[in-house]
Amino acid sequence: MLFSTDVSHNNSALIHIATALLIGPDGRTLLVRKRGTEAFMQPGGKIEAHEQPVNALARELEEELGLIIDPAHASFLGQFSAPAANEPGFVVKAEIFLLNIDAQVTPAAEIEEVIWIDPAGDGDLVLAPLTRDLILPFYRASLTAIA
Repeated sequence: MLFSTDVSHNNSALIHIATALLIGPDGRTLLVRKRGTEAFMQPGGKIEAHEQPVNALARELEEELGLIIDPAHASFLGQFSAPAANEPGFVVKAEIFLLNIDAQVTPAAEIEEVIWIDPAGDGDLVLAPLTRDLILPFYRASLTAIA
């Protein structure tokens, strides 16, 4: 189930990231909030020049949440683009991976808060545009297609 959104963002600087739609055993998804910000988003981060997106994701999940994943278990969902939540004038181009996890996570590095929400709603939270407008609706649509 690959999906791509190529929204035209003229004159915007791109931030290339790898991020995860983490699904727990109860079907809830994990969102994180960086220190000093208000928007919740999927965990992940910037892809270094020498990295494959899935390897960047594994590195970021370990740094930010203490979560060790096997990159082979990450299913690529597609590439999504949206305005960056915390960098005005920037656009994030995100490589999105689906991971089912059954492990404890602990906020570390720049992550101040983690929360598990029902992906059918927004948990009454301020959400990053990528999460609010693309990732959660895409995931909800995939659940509807399966049902």
